[in-house]
Amino acid sequence: MSKHNSLKLKGGAEGKRSVMKRFERIKVLKSRGQWQDGRSPIGLPKTKGEA
Repeated sequence: MSKHNSLKLKGGAEGKRSVMKRFERIKVLKSRGQWQDGRSPIGLPKTKGEA
């Protein structure tokens, strides 16, 4: 099944994601020193993306 024309990306370039995956959020928390090993990865606080 093909995508509807209104859902296709224009120009073929991907936009920047505004949502981080769980492992990316843990990486940011570790770099800030806010992550403790053994902590549950469920219910993580929201983080601003840092590249």
